[in-house]
Amino acid sequence: MSASLVRATVRAVNKRKILPTRAALTLTPAAVSKIRLLLQEKPEYIGLKVGVRTRGCNGLTYTLEYTMDKEKSDEEVLQDGVRVFIEKKAQLTLLGTEMDFVESKLSSEFIFNNPNIKGTCGCGESFNI
Repeated sequence: MSASLVRATVRAVNKRKILPTRAALTLTPAAVSKIRLLLQEKPEYIGLKVGVRTRGCNGLTYTLEYTMDKEKSDEEVLQDGVRVFIEKKAQLTLLGTEMDFVESKLSSEFIFNNPNIKGTCGCGESFNI
């Protein structure tokens, strides 16, 4: 069982050197802190699940949901004590991606800095690979 979480924005990253890593997704300290805070408020959930859906003007968009369990095909990213699960459909689109959390006066959102993206829409919510 899962519940919708928050809005996420995608950014294409140019000329970023991809370093070898064991995790498909890396989290910034800001993202770790926000995920930890979100999960403290909802102790029945074990982590967040990142998925991908066909939506938006450019093709794909990421989804974030709370999750109570790890599905067989999910990849688990455990970093600094927080757990993020990646749905099978989203695993290839996230390779080498950094997940960040940014707050401003007008918004707060998770940002996916993804070197695999070939294009994004004007608002940054959808992308293509």
